[in-house]
Amino acid sequence: MTKSLDESLSFFKDRVLDCIRSKKSISVTTHIDCDGLTSGSIIAKALIRAGANCTVRASKEFSKNVLESFKTDSRDFHIVTDLGGGFANELDKTLGDNWMVLDHHQVPDAESDNQNVINSWKYGIDGGVDICAGGMAYLASVALDERNTDLSAIAVVSALGDRQDQGERKSFTGKNFEIANTAKELGLVDVDLDLLLVGRETRPLADALAFTSQPFIEGLTWNRDTCLSLLNSSGISLKEEGRWRVPAELGEDEKRQVIESITKFASGKNATELMSELIGHTYTFPREDSRSFLRDGREFSTMLNSCGRIDRSGVGMAVCMGDRNRILREAEAILTDYRKMIREYMNVLSNERWRMAESETCIMVNGEGIVPETMTGTISSLIAGSPKNSGKIVILRAKAEENTIKFSSRKSFGCKSNINLSEVMRTGAEKFDGVGGGHDAAAGAKITKDKLDDFLKYLEVNVVNVSGAGNTR
Repeated sequence: MTKSLDESLSFFKDRVLDCIRSKKSISVTTHIDCDGLTSGSIIAKALIRAGANCTVRASKEFSKNVLESFKTDSRDFHIVTDLGGGFANELDKTLGDNWMVLDHHQVPDAESDNQNVINSWKYGIDGGVDICAGGMAYLASVALDERNTDLSAIAVVSALGDRQDQGERKSFTGKNFEIANTAKELGLVDVDLDLLLVGRETRPLADALAFTSQPFIEGLTWNRDTCLSLLNSSGISLKEEGRWRVPAELGEDEKRQVIESITKFASGKNATELMSELIGHTYTFPREDSRSFLRDGREFSTMLNSCGRIDRSGVGMAVCMGDRNRILREAEAILTDYRKMIREYMNVLSNERWRMAESETCIMVNGEGIVPETMTGTISSLIAGSPKNSGKIVILRAKAEENTIKFSSRKSFGCKSNINLSEVMRTGAEKFDGVGGGHDAAAGAKITKDKLDDFLKYLEVNVVNVSGAGNTR
């Protein structure tokens, strides 16, 4: 019988404290994206505070290779965060009872009774919108010691990085709301309604608008000259005492003028949806330095994604755990490079139109030879975030290592399809000896290249040719 969440968290606490008392070493394995780096950092910080001997590493996926590495690992106990869904049986065979998983991805029902799996779905919590791995790690850290409530701030970054701000005006729901409220009460985060522009605290207004890609605004995103011209014509002052103003410095009337100018520019291009996407709840960390890119929760999350996606996970986790010296400058440089890479990939995909096959309900994108496998989620999310793709499902594929193909799927804003992408990707991948899974609105899969044509036919039947809100698998 499945335990309650509180019982499972108490079980986690007992297992960890037993390791500490018996001087057993603990290994934390986590994913490379923002949710992974934050969840791994939260647990690692809580373990260190409790006096544990622990190490932490990041992996781009949980695979048979990762399982094999556990066999030769000298650590006594293993904690996996934001990974490991569907691998409970294999973990049992490889590690016996010396492991636990903290996760939020949908998993097969067969894992529900395994007490070593603490997954949000087991407790009736929607892991797609109400809590992420960072939130699950936070709950586990508080179960370990109530003083770990200060880690709620990093859990907020985690939820933003996983795009779980799906409530009204980009607010949080469920456990995410509770965690953000804890951080707010502790004075760790300020929650306001504001313009959702990239670099609210750091970038000159024209740059902030140009770098905003969620939503992707045709003609403005990554086009600074057009953004500058648009803002100049809006009538607001872009400089103050010779210094470029940042979005956070604008008054309410000025923000209204900016929104009006943008929606007029996008007239006929889902302008109403654009407006709703550009105004929402912001999460500001007042204890970070003024004009630091860490003051804005969404920019913080983007930095963490950038570190993981270009193989610098250690830098991101160091920042999460409190390093604010040289490592912070390194993280800022990584973020700059990451945004440049994204811009280049999107430009190629936009110019090489043959790479995109569009139907009434779906957009299939061939990113082979252009998009690295670690960036498929980022690029598919950007394509899904474009207003012109509203209501559709985006599926991007790219070449991966060992002669495999990586798929990333996303439901765009306004998509009404009842298709569960997690089920589609997991079932399809398993059918062709691959691995897959994720969430209802965001999922991925990996198959060997020789199965590509068959997998594309499977997607055509189960996604591309399935239309309308009332259709399900």
